[in-house]
Amino acid sequence: MLEFLVQGFLLGLAYLAPIGMQNMYVINSAMRMSRKKAYQVASITFIFDMSLAIACFFGVGILLGLFPFLKGFLLLVGFVAITYMGFRLIFSKLSLKEAAVSESLFSIAFACFAVTWFNPQALLDGTMLLGGMRASLPPAGSYFFIAGITLASLSWFTGLATATSMLKSAFTEKTLRFINVLCGAVLVIYGLRLGYELLILLKWHIF
Repeated sequence: MLEFLVQGFLLGLAYLAPIGMQNMYVINSAMRMSRKKAYQVASITFIFDMSLAIACFFGVGILLGLFPFLKGFLLLVGFVAITYMGFRLIFSKLSLKEAAVSESLFSIAFACFAVTWFNPQALLDGTMLLGGMRASLPPAGSYFFIAGITLASLSWFTGLATATSMLKSAFTEKTLRFINVLCGAVLVIYGLRLGYELLILLKWHIF
């Protein structure tokens, strides 16, 4: 069964490695916050990412196909929340003298939830990928496989937060500002893409 655990771990890393909303949020948080808060962000992101992977593995994406209004709701909320988060990062003022950002645990949790779950396409893609893998696995091996996915998620986000926190002291304020704008721009692009998909969905149902 170890082979299924390793397969899940490697696939999980490959799935998480591309720059995306979750990675950008964890990186930006580690740049702006104390290491303790950076680990909080990484932990909460891991929890939501794990829940998304498990949901996709067991086929929750099928619900989006059966109930189009649910997909529309996620697109709308995702478009508003993620675009707002992106613009807030772009126009926020950053100083090297700031040791930490006083964000509440609730606001951090909501942001982590938003960048993970408010993307129906991620649910559908995840269902296709993980659901397809589950169909090819023996029943006993599937649990080891999803355990490997979970372990990869924990390792990735914890490592990302650690590496960023360790390296941020070497950056200048100008560099930190650039990273802030870059992270915000990625979130805005993702948010606008969700808005575009919402318009396509509405057009398809109206016409």
